[in-house]
Amino acid sequence: MTRITLGSAVLRGTVATALMASLMSTSALGAPPVDLSKWSPEYVRSIAGTQDFDTAADCAKVTPLDYKGRLTFWYQGVFEGDPDLLRQYYKDFFETFRKTYPNIQLEEQALTYNDLLDKFRTALLGNAAPMAVRLQILGGTEFASKGYLEPLKPEDVGYSTDDFWPGAMKAVTWEGVSYGIPTNNETMAFIWNADIFKRAGLDPDKAPATWDDVVKYSKQIHDKLGIAGYGLVARKNAGNTPYRFMPQLWAYGGGVFDEATANPTYEQVNLDSPQSKAALQASYDMYVRDKSVPVSALTNQQADNQPLFLAGQLGMMISHPSDYDVMLDLQKKATGADKDKAQTVIDNMRYGLIPTGPDGKRAVVFGGSNIHILKPEYVEGGKVDEPAAKAIICMWTSPEWSLKMAYAGSNPGNLNGFKTKWMKERLDNIKFLDVTTSMLPYGIPFPALPQAPEIMNIIVPDMLQNALTGAMTVDEAADDAAKRVRDLMGGL
Repeated sequence: MTRITLGSAVLRGTVATALMASLMSTSALGAPPVDLSKWSPEYVRSIAGTQDFDTAADCAKVTPLDYKGRLTFWYQGVFEGDPDLLRQYYKDFFETFRKTYPNIQLEEQALTYNDLLDKFRTALLGNAAPMAVRLQILGGTEFASKGYLEPLKPEDVGYSTDDFWPGAMKAVTWEGVSYGIPTNNETMAFIWNADIFKRAGLDPDKAPATWDDVVKYSKQIHDKLGIAGYGLVARKNAGNTPYRFMPQLWAYGGGVFDEATANPTYEQVNLDSPQSKAALQASYDMYVRDKSVPVSALTNQQADNQPLFLAGQLGMMISHPSDYDVMLDLQKKATGADKDKAQTVIDNMRYGLIPTGPDGKRAVVFGGSNIHILKPEYVEGGKVDEPAAKAIICMWTSPEWSLKMAYAGSNPGNLNGFKTKWMKERLDNIKFLDVTTSMLPYGIPFPALPQAPEIMNIIVPDMLQNALTGAMTVDEAADDAAKRVRDLMGGL
């Protein structure tokens, strides 16, 4: 679900009220560690650095520190598009775990976002899965509904369900039972190059207000400067695609189902609605009619947009606050004139709210990751070392490490992470964190359905590819995608 970041804009009015009602809806909220009704960038700043936590002491209550065991663990690791700071924190985490639990033999494997789900599915079919796994948010209900996961709730590793966003807990809940624990949650924002805007005759200080403006700005940048305007991403089986297209789809009033409403029922497929087709038409106009986006958009992911943006060859894109750090990392590796040019881009990098649709609707994906324990019959060797699995889960979902492992681009799944000294540090050091925070009220979770990974990673990108390659018209591509979803859902 979305990236919860901090900033300067106060949540106001009915949007904020609806958001808080949604976030607090899963229970009569005993005593959460933070006051969600007061949530604002100012409130988050006021609680940062107010409480200390002893991770080792807390996890010792779950699994003794001298416990002897063995654990196999898969997770979505860092990849080429991540900043160096995140790589360091991942390294620190596993070093700290081994020092804290020296008698647990840990065999971890990092996989990319795009490979993790497919490899995990294959391992499950061969009863060769790891004992524990950290998956992107789409995976929880799919694997829980198929009986692969053990029930697992925050209380099982020493925390309270109230320590986590209620909205995030929905993504690990299937038929009323929790099968995992959120590690981080996040939202993205709209990024543009102010210098490119100025040279193209656009206001350098303002992001496009609507998605129709994005189409116009992209064309104007391309026509005047000969470079790509918007960083369209349409790669198949890549999480970057739905995370960037779904905000556009929802803003136009479309959707896969009714997932953008306050109380979705998922009983009607809406991919073939006029509103959904209008969103798809906007992408078609940029790629086919105007040729104002990268030609490689059909195979691009965000990591491919980053060097284009840094080279001054791309005007706009959607991404995380961590992209600013990525740009700094890439600029350090540049030489000569390229280094100076990269610095100019960094100096002109701006963040703003994701544009609205024609009726003023603004939307962003509420994303993140969750951690799970497998049932022994699906694990290589037929055995799960539960105390060892709970030890690493306790540590990763602790206030300390859920913050550190999300430091550069996401937010802690454990709400107590917002109270740590590292949160205070983060607020001072990470530029544009405030903008992504202000996107929080507009966050929409992907449908909490077992079929969501197939829909978001395959069917939605296929719809884009069919329209953009000319294999189908926009209408045909949307109709085809809607039919595939109906078939997948058993005839909705």
